[in-house]
Amino acid sequence: MSQTDPNAPIIIKKYANRRLYDTSASRYVTLDHLRELVKSNTDFKVVDAKSGDDLTRGVLAQIIFEEESKGANLLPVEFLRQLIGIYGDSMQAFVPDYLRLSMEGFMKQQEAIRAKMQDAMGSPRTAMALMEEQTKRNMAMFEQAMSMFSPFKGHEGTGQSGAPDASAQGGEDVAAMRAQLDAMQAKLDKLTKA
Repeated sequence: MSQTDPNAPIIIKKYANRRLYDTSASRYVTLDHLRELVKSNTDFKVVDAKSGDDLTRGVLAQIIFEEESKGANLLPVEFLRQLIGIYGDSMQAFVPDYLRLSMEGFMKQQEAIRAKMQDAMGSPRTAMALMEEQTKRNMAMFEQAMSMFSPFKGHEGTGQSGAPDASAQGGEDVAAMRAQLDAMQAKLDKLTKA
């Protein structure tokens, strides 16, 4: 790997004993390390230590198969069968570009969805603060509504100058409703006696 070109891929040498050597870190690495490089979008190239042949494709396939064997079933069996069936077919030359473009489109959609979710929710801290604020508002509205239906609770007032006391207003409402009920009861009594 050239020290002058920071964009050059990391060179991973694969030895006959199947060991992998990261030339940028001067140490032996595992397939898990290479998987993490892929996830962090770090470009690397695996080469045969003796011949210099490019082995990247085979090692990436090996990482996929290892993930599949761990139970991370990303590739459906039918897809694998179709893929194998394409080998040797006249359409084989078009498949790599088609798959690459399909995955690029999928990744762009995934990034757009993540961005929209981030915009909608904000950071987790902001989302929690908004939920707490909304909960406090809901509780205040609930307490205000309950104070209207329990005039005997003994609240002090609304805190606004000249505004009537909530319990007094509630008491007046109850008295008015009681008077209406008494009037209706009197009318019912007259109807049943007649």
